Amino acid sequence: MNTVAIIGAGVSGLSMANYLEKNNIDYHLYERRKKDDLKGHGFILPKEGIEYLSNIIDINELYERGSFLKKYIHYNHIGEILSEKDLEDVFVVSRSSLIEILSKNIPSDKITYEKTLNLQGFSPEGKAEIQFDDRSVLDADVIVASDGSRSRIRRNIFEDEIMKAVLENEVVNIIENEELASQIESNFLKFHHENGGLTFGVLKLSSTKILWYCQFDITRFFINEDYTPDCIRQFMMDHFGNWNPLVSSIIEGSSYENAHIWRVYELEKLNPFHYNNVVFIGDSAHPLIPFTSQGVTSALKDSYILTNLLMEEENIQDAFIKYENERKPEIETHIKNGRTLLDQFLLPLDQQPKNTLPISYK
Repeated sequence: MNTVAIIGAGVSGLSMANYLEKNNIDYHLYERRKKDDLKGHGFILPKEGIEYLSNIIDINELYERGSFLKKYIHYNHIGEILSEKDLEDVFVVSRSSLIEILSKNIPSDKITYEKTLNLQGFSPEGKAEIQFDDRSVLDADVIVASDGSRSRIRRNIFEDEIMKAVLENEVVNIIENEELASQIESNFLKFHHENGGLTFGVLKLSSTKILWYCQFDITRFFINEDYTPDCIRQFMMDHFGNWNPLVSSIIEGSSYENAHIWRVYELEKLNPFHYNNVVFIGDSAHPLIPFTSQGVTSALKDSYILTNLLMEEENIQDAFIKYENERKPEIETHIKNGRTLLDQFLLPLDQQPKNTLPISYK
């Protein structure tokens, strides 16, 4: 069986490691950040994502760390309901909780933190030549690149790719406040300004924790690029301080030390999902803009399908080709849906279609 090196220990890298561990495939996982580098944001998981997770984790532990969402309720910014839609098996969980759960099944000797790897090129046989910062060389038959939407490995291989900024960025944060959480049922609440291009989402994680985020049109709203906690707080107060009292209470009561600024990028055109002995999964293969709510589920499906094909196929190129052929059509659907939802987000509220659900389904 081939030895596998996974580069990047986010959700995609950890899910790949879990599938390989479950199937007794030799691997090692490398992450450039520290083990406890967990910012305050979270994920929405549709039913399909939960099903894939149940293959590799104790699903009851996931349920204890997050919450099922009953309804999606769309408001204007002062709190008048515009539409409601029931949700079926849609779950919300913090990023830190999901990372901790996925990390539990990975033996400590199979994951290394604070290791940066650099692609130097390819050998005459087509094998990736990857070095650590100390110039030691990584030796593996298969390189799984899961190093995020701005993957350095992908950019080194596909030098002509066009990566463009999306006209929407996000601030994502978690507040722990039992009093505020008690006011919120297990629904997905989203407030939208009448002029478009500015929203505030609220999701209850537990009896004491709330995940919140704002989305803003980067051509109309700006955060000081120092991204200090004080700058982020000021941005939130300036643009959301006079919204519905629930929104203003949340932003006033939040700490901004772990607030996450999500600068969103997408590929103008998808690259191949593999090159020689390198294969891409998750955001490194196909960055998805946040309106799809499909980033985690797509990463889980990538990992599951790729692992099975590595076991089934004697030739890794055959495995890679089948992996891309199976995954690319669905990803292209999510990209199309995400761009449609982005276009709608930028419109004034009275021009947006009613009953639109902020989740992409294939």
